[in-house]
Amino acid sequence: MNPFRPGKLMSRRSMLERSGAGFGWLAAAALMSDPLSTGSRAAADPARPLAPRNPVFPARAKRVIFLFMKGGPSHVDTFDPKPLLDRDDDKPFPGEKPRVQFAPTAKLLKSPWKFKNHCRSGLPVSELFPHVAQCADDLCVLRSVHGTNAAHGGALLKLHTGSDNFVRPSMGAWVTYGLGSENENLPGFITICPTFAHGGVNNWGSAFLPAAYQGTPLGNATVPAGDATVRHIQNSRLTPAQQRTQLDLLGQMNRDHLLQAGHDAALEGRINSFELAFRMQRAMPEALELSRESEATRSLYGINDKVTENFGKQCLLARRFAERGVRFIQVTHSDPDVQWDQHGDLRKGHTKNAAEVDRPIAGLLKDLKSRGLLQDTLVLWGGEFGRTPAAQGGRDGRDHNPEGFTMWLAGGGVKPGFAYGATDDYGWFAAENKLHIHDLHATLLALLGLDHEKLTYRHAGRDFRLTDVAGHVARDIFA
Repeated sequence: MNPFRPGKLMSRRSMLERSGAGFGWLAAAALMSDPLSTGSRAAADPARPLAPRNPVFPARAKRVIFLFMKGGPSHVDTFDPKPLLDRDDDKPFPGEKPRVQFAPTAKLLKSPWKFKNHCRSGLPVSELFPHVAQCADDLCVLRSVHGTNAAHGGALLKLHTGSDNFVRPSMGAWVTYGLGSENENLPGFITICPTFAHGGVNNWGSAFLPAAYQGTPLGNATVPAGDATVRHIQNSRLTPAQQRTQLDLLGQMNRDHLLQAGHDAALEGRINSFELAFRMQRAMPEALELSRESEATRSLYGINDKVTENFGKQCLLARRFAERGVRFIQVTHSDPDVQWDQHGDLRKGHTKNAAEVDRPIAGLLKDLKSRGLLQDTLVLWGGEFGRTPAAQGGRDGRDHNPEGFTMWLAGGGVKPGFAYGATDDYGWFAAENKLHIHDLHATLLALLGLDHEKLTYRHAGRDFRLTDVAGHVARDIFA
């Protein structure tokens, strides 16, 4: 007797009883299906964790260069002009200030710098960045970014890892875990002159992701970029052939240990690090050799000028790593004495900082564009938060402001010469098309062809992701 014959009515209870096994098979099929078909990442080959992997859907960008301005540059003094702030200078803020503030603030403070519209797009840029202003038609300015932490440590971790109170993988580690690298002879994630302050290594670490995806630091914020290198990159005692023999023996011993011990993430990471270090002996010194660049290129980055030399070298290294297939490159501007954290001496501090990075950043954008790299390289600029429109430090400083600030993107499939979102009339709160840090991360991953909800890693009994349980993709900025 066929219970499903035409014309026979069936109750919902009967239908569920008779099709229960079918639901079970559907669940089993989902569990056994190819993870890539659902947008998640399959486990990488333990022997080749950096092997390139296909994006889930067509990618607009292949790699990321993150220009991190530590300390929090002021958006109302750089890329977010506020006419009402100029008009109401030295008056009380007419709205309600944030419930949680890092420190007390006084009356409104207009920007000491003038804004001007630039290039065909007419994007406004302050006179702090005359060279970057020449690249306005390549910028996608995000004026409504906001976070949740008013302290440097929490805000840095939030921006870099998506969490301000737990140790989580950094966004560079997530990107490399999702896509691997285009050059297995170099690390997939390199951070140039990073800061050890406010989270330190956690800002470029891999946490519970396999160790191969953590960032490899070149120097640190206290080391001149010219001295930033990988320590012990050359072996003066053994030939490559001797090293290979030694490494093969060590590798076999370690793999035998793995067979006995079972899964050991630390040992697997160590094996991979030995192999990568061996391959890097030839690839890394060549990548670091800036003397091979023409005089015109060195001038473009400001390397011949003492003011811009240090950051110029960092940006030029970033381009060299990008063209050699490194997936995620971070460049940090973090003057140990000044940074961008001007609670006082705003005019002096921001002038100094902008002068050091303006020409190198513009040089990087122009160089990437001339080489055809900008179209598939996503450049991200910004700090951990912005600054308040109200004054500190005798009317020559601004406090931390995570409530609304500006970052910008260039290349990598974003709309050029475009401004997205807005803060309020004075620049304190994100007000239009608000873009939380989780949204920024989701959007960055989408530009790389990754689904932030599917890019997960199971740890301690739950699936983790860069955006935790939040994040929306700002598709309006896609070209």
